Amino acid sequence: MDFRFNFFIDENENNKADTHDGMDSRLRSPKCSQESTEKSEQTAGPVAGSSPRPGTDKHGDETPSKKKLCFKAAKEHDIPEDLYKVLENKVMERASDLYYVNMSVVEMTCLDDADREGIVSQSVTSHSDLIPGVYEGGLKIWECTFDLIDFFSEAEIRFTNKSVLDLGCGAGLLGIVALKGKAGKVHFQDYNSTVIDEITLPNAVANCVDEGSWMGGGGDGKTHKPPSKRPKKAECSPDALTTCRFFSGEWSEVSQLLLSSNKPFSKYDIILTSETIYNPDYYGALHDTLAKLLDKHGRVYLASKAHYFGVGGGIHLFEKFVEERKVFKTSIVKIIDKGLQRYIMEMAFKDSS
Repeated sequence: MDFRFNFFIDENENNKADTHDGMDSRLRSPKCSQESTEKSEQTAGPVAGSSPRPGTDKHGDETPSKKKLCFKAAKEHDIPEDLYKVLENKVMERASDLYYVNMSVVEMTCLDDADREGIVSQSVTSHSDLIPGVYEGGLKIWECTFDLIDFFSEAEIRFTNKSVLDLGCGAGLLGIVALKGKAGKVHFQDYNSTVIDEITLPNAVANCVDEGSWMGGGGDGKTHKPPSKRPKKAECSPDALTTCRFFSGEWSEVSQLLLSSNKPFSKYDIILTSETIYNPDYYGALHDTLAKLLDKHGRVYLASKAHYFGVGGGIHLFEKFVEERKVFKTSIVKIIDKGLQRYIMEMAFKDSS
């Protein structure tokens, strides 16, 4: 059967494949508070497409404050039978030997009918990349994601036969790396269902199906050649997708869904998460989720900036938070001194070997 659809490789993005300077800095949150918190970081400029307001959290540098939080119900997303349908009208980019959809094109598409949550239109209207409880930043890829991917290679992290969770996945690149590393199962979670349907799932499919089956032609009748610098041959196939599950919703809700489901569930050997600790108000939810879902001998790999200006979170405050609860032991396994200092943290249960 001949599959033809509007699918393109963005050749202009190939020059950015080996650099991270073009990537935005990421801020995410799992919950919503009564106060609307805009992204504000120490970067060369504002996040593209946003108009951040300067702000401060008087309590953020000391201890997580207690605010009323709301919850987004958990939902599992089925993998479509027609995998190629998932890639329709997607423009692809590439970095770190991974394919991922062009977020700007997805945003334009979602302004029509694809965005049932309305997150894109509300983001555009409010000129913000974060609307607590509505849109939690999953339409962008943030630089600490690539820090963590680099670390996997440097530290020779092995995913073979491991059970892996990409928490706050967004584009899902961390989980896809684990999938290509022959993980036994990979689960993806993001706050927004639109992100899972329009970004995470297409990315997983694009990195699993045979490149030749979707690069050869597009709906405009033209042949679109693969990038001159081809990625390494994928080590997973469409069959690998059967080991994947995709979830949207707030962390605690997804945890409850997993633990109470009739489907067999075993805790994760490895949990991966990037820039999910920008807001101290969410530390409790993140800590509890990790404690519930991580295997007793498992490891968490967390990437973060030193400090998130305007909201008060950061690696050192989260490290202090974890230490005070005496459940996990933590260690800083990598420091990146480019621009605002960034960190990779490893976490494990205190009573693990």
